[in-house]
Amino acid sequence: MKIKYKFTDENMRTHNGCQWTLGEWEEVSGKGELCNNGWLHCYCDPLLAILLNPIHGDYKNPRLWEVEVGGAEKHDGQLKSGYTQMRLLKEIKLPVITIEQRVRFGILCAKEVCKDKKWNIWADEWLDGTDRTNAAANEAAAEAAVYEAAAEAAVYAAAAAVYAANEAYVAKAAAEAAVYAACAAEAAANAAYAAKEAAEAAVYAAVYAAEAAYAAKAAVYAAEAAYAAANKDLDLIAIARMAIN
Repeated sequence: MKIKYKFTDENMRTHNGCQWTLGEWEEVSGKGELCNNGWLHCYCDPLLAILLNPIHGDYKNPRLWEVEVGGAEKHDGQLKSGYTQMRLLKEIKLPVITIEQRVRFGILCAKEVCKDKKWNIWADEWLDGTDRTNAAANEAAAEAAVYEAAAEAAVYAAAAAVYAANEAYVAKAAAEAAVYAACAAEAAANAAYAAKEAAEAAVYAAVYAAEAAYAAKAAVYAAEAAYAAANKDLDLIAIARMAIN
């Protein structure tokens, strides 16, 4: 038996008004990408479910369920999972997460990929409570912009490599080397951009922590961007547990 976790609204409904009934199996086709009606969605951990809710289901009065899953499966790392068979087993208590804990989650994720020294000093001072002023956060956002320049440089490198590959078609080895360089540069650009996005989103979450909805979304965007920059090699469950302690 595979056990996962799923949100519904207060009326036990999910996207497009799908009505769930305790103990009854639902089954879908398994066709298409994860974020469509070909998959029944769930999470691998209840803590991640509540942390990621603001940019997924965004349920205002969510109910959290332990579910049994089966059939085909599809995963976006630890961010979300889909199965073709699912039934609700029992309702479980929602984790209580504060806005500060949400912001901590976003910052801790961003720290995994943002290596800028000044930004990390700000992040550490926000996390330990030394300096949570808006001025410090705005300065940190400016520091995070260094990743945009790195991304642009990598894109230009990719374009130059592709051009070199076209010009060097008579030398197969040279062309292949240039193409590989292009792929590497593109990957570097994507990672750099995602790292910048993660750092900036974490800062915005901290700046707007008083605005619950904005801070919750910004913190999750920081986590998602960090996840992309790290090629989905982050243990989001471990980071989430660190954030609430």
